[in-house]
Amino acid sequence: MNKNLLAGMFLSITTLAFAQDDAAKYAESITPADLKKHLIIIASDSLEGRDTGSPGQKKAAEYVSGFYKQYGLTPAATASDGSKSYLQKYNLYKRSWGEVYVKVGSKKYEFNKDFYLNGLLNVPQESSSEAVLVGYGIDDPSYTDYNNLDVKGKAVVMFEGEPRSADGKYLVSGTSEKTKWSGPVSWQAKARVALDRGATYVFIITEKTGEDLDKEIRQRAVMARRFSAPTLKPVVETPNSVAAFAVSPGIAAQILNTSPNKLLKERASIDKSGKPLSKQMTGNVAVKAERKSETVETENVAAFMEGSDKKDEVLVISAHLDHIGISENGEINNGADDDGSGTVSLLEIAEAFSKAKAEGKGPRRSILFLNVTGEEKGLFGSEYYSENPLLPLKNTIADLNIDMIGRVDQAHANDPKYVYLIGSDKLSSKLHAISEEANKKYINYQLDYTFNDPKDPNRFYYRSDHYNFAKMGVPVIFYFTGVHEDYHKPGDDVEKILFDKQAPIVKLVFHTAWELVNREERIEVDSNKE
Repeated sequence: MNKNLLAGMFLSITTLAFAQDDAAKYAESITPADLKKHLIIIASDSLEGRDTGSPGQKKAAEYVSGFYKQYGLTPAATASDGSKSYLQKYNLYKRSWGEVYVKVGSKKYEFNKDFYLNGLLNVPQESSSEAVLVGYGIDDPSYTDYNNLDVKGKAVVMFEGEPRSADGKYLVSGTSEKTKWSGPVSWQAKARVALDRGATYVFIITEKTGEDLDKEIRQRAVMARRFSAPTLKPVVETPNSVAAFAVSPGIAAQILNTSPNKLLKERASIDKSGKPLSKQMTGNVAVKAERKSETVETENVAAFMEGSDKKDEVLVISAHLDHIGISENGEINNGADDDGSGTVSLLEIAEAFSKAKAEGKGPRRSILFLNVTGEEKGLFGSEYYSENPLLPLKNTIADLNIDMIGRVDQAHANDPKYVYLIGSDKLSSKLHAISEEANKKYINYQLDYTFNDPKDPNRFYYRSDHYNFAKMGVPVIFYFTGVHEDYHKPGDDVEKILFDKQAPIVKLVFHTAWELVNREERIEVDSNKE
């Protein structure tokens, strides 16, 4: 055998052995005590749950940036004045409800307590109208409530559903089949008819009353939050196109200067006679339904470690910095696991690589430590980064994303030495193999791929920040230990984090990253699994 070839093989093997020893050496700087030290700050009450764009979230960003600066990582973003910054700033745009009420005389009825609202309405100043009862509010060739009835400039009040005779047949269809005038979206057809006839506002008298109506209002209040959800891009709303107030018979009776019993008798009369109202009920009502615009300023934290001979290629290691803030009852959701655990993991991995670089063992490829925000609002920080990358995505070899690795789920209550891996084989078989080998060589945890199954109903692959890299063709691994009883609750506190369990997972990420940035060949994208 060629002597030079033998010497070269010996040198390569020796170099690899030393590289492996180096990885193990620097991984030892990742300790449960250090993870806890950082998390006590990140998940403290003083940060008030780190809601996206809040002062607490910005304090967390300041702490993380300061740590990266301390260990010599360079800012990867650019400030508005052209200087380098750790903060990649972006805006979220929020439309939300302001003051919303229905008023009869001096009595105000509260939104999502006394009534709910279907659709969008924007009435920034209180507006009063004469009100008139229009039966069921139906206008159909076989039956109409609008004959000889002028509703222009008036608020219309109508019964929910459609008239039905004693034999069970609906008057509109003439059969036992309901029509578009009944059902959960029938308000749209009724409101459109009324508004097309010039009505100012639409009030639908709900069939549900008492506790059933209270439950419906609570459910609708939750559904209405979608009208207050932030977006990454400004949204132009079209309020007043179709909307309807859903009110109880009691509120409707107040509007029409009558009693609930008399209202219900009118409805029974229509059902029995098969004819619309023979006399009008009128009154007055005032409404206010204010829509507010808000711009939420937030920022990703991006710290860069330049590589050596392969510095143009970059590995991203990510976690989300934000959580859900303060609950309506005033309790703070500290998010120690979600995702304080990922946030402090990035700090420890950055420290380990920084110590290696300080001793001449820096990475061949560059590394971007990326603490994103807006994850809890819709993965917005990582989406913004993927659309405005600080480093070219074509040069990004992978994203290792850490989200909730500090607790144990019910499935592993008796065996905490595990971690769920999601996405490792979706785009690159080599990434999956490197991850498996790193675990086998250094950690020996159970790698659970339950949630990697495309048929898994939780769809976790699509629910954390790695996905915004994956959809751009960047290979990913999502590290996760599952959902627990304190998920998105005030009980997600530092005291419940299992730091001795977390530290080996952080080391697994470090060892995987070490191999990715130091190996000769860049991993290939060779698959495209769901």
